[in-house]
Amino acid sequence: MKLLTLAAACAAFATLSAAPAFADQPVVAKLAAPVAQPVKFIAGGSVFNCDGDACIARSPTSQTLASDSCKVIASKVGAIVSFAGDKAMDERRLASCNSVAAARAGDPQVANK
Repeated sequence: MKLLTLAAACAAFATLSAAPAFADQPVVAKLAAPVAQPVKFIAGGSVFNCDGDACIARSPTSQTLASDSCKVIASKVGAIVSFAGDKAMDERRLASCNSVAAARAGDPQVANK
């Protein structure tokens, strides 16, 4: 009985220990144009650091790679060429995300809302 309990505890520990390893992959938004100076903000529950033509979240959450996060990034720093972590955002969702950047470019007041 003790052996069975120990085996179950080891299995649970291994499962819980392995889960964060998958979340350790950063989420990267490649930008169409580089930022003029480094920028830092929160989107999808993660801190994004933008420098040059990339914004990187080194400690992503389950919401970091969502469309809403992409839209926040686009509203802050402009159009995004790719948005990826453990998987890449598809072209349709990326186009939707970039519609926010296009609106921002056309109306400077959008960025302040």
